[in-house]
Amino acid sequence: MTKADIIAAVAEKTELSKKASQEALEAILETITAELAKGGSVTLTGFGTFKISARKARTGVNPQNPSQKIEIPAMNLPAFKAGKVLKDAVR
Repeated sequence: MTKADIIAAVAEKTELSKKASQEALEAILETITAELAKGGSVTLTGFGTFKISARKARTGVNPQNPSQKIEIPAMNLPAFKAGKVLKDAVR
């Protein structure tokens, strides 16, 4: 399912226009992104939690030259943990 498919489904279920549905989805995604950028987390009860996961710096291998070691810097990555209701629905 693509973003356009989600917009169409929301428009159909809520009887909103596709433009209004797109604006609502964009606002939700921007809000989640902004909160994660600040280092916070977003919990949608029953659906799941978006949070930031810290990855430590490590030594890796250059795939083009396996004998060459490269340093991979520490970084923050977005993570999602599914809630119970979502897990049960998928099972």
